[in-house]
Amino acid sequence: MTNKEFAKQLEKRTIRFAIDVINLSSSLPNTTESLVLRNQLTKSGTSVGANYKEANRSRSPKDFKNKIKISLGEISETDFWLEIIEELNWLELPKLNKLRTEAKELLAIFTSIASKL
Repeated sequence: MTNKEFAKQLEKRTIRFAIDVINLSSSLPNTTESLVLRNQLTKSGTSVGANYKEANRSRSPKDFKNKIKISLGEISETDFWLEIIEELNWLELPKLNKLRTEAKELLAIFTSIASKL
């Protein structure tokens, strides 16, 4: 697989992740506390792919590196919010575990990309 094919595949994966995050966050309980987490989770979960897409269209290697590091930070934050939701038992585990697994895989991918820059 070429770098360009990998980038396209990862973009699609981050879009799917963002959609899954939005769907999961919309199923959180309707309380004041969960609204805070819903907002944080949705912002960080959708930002991963947005920043990766920007990285792939960056104007310089420095800009690419910066956007990748932002994506890395956002996926790490997303996993944090997912862990909080899990600890609060706000959702059924199978639904949450699938998203947490994907978050951890994306975290590993972005960590690997960032370490090579």
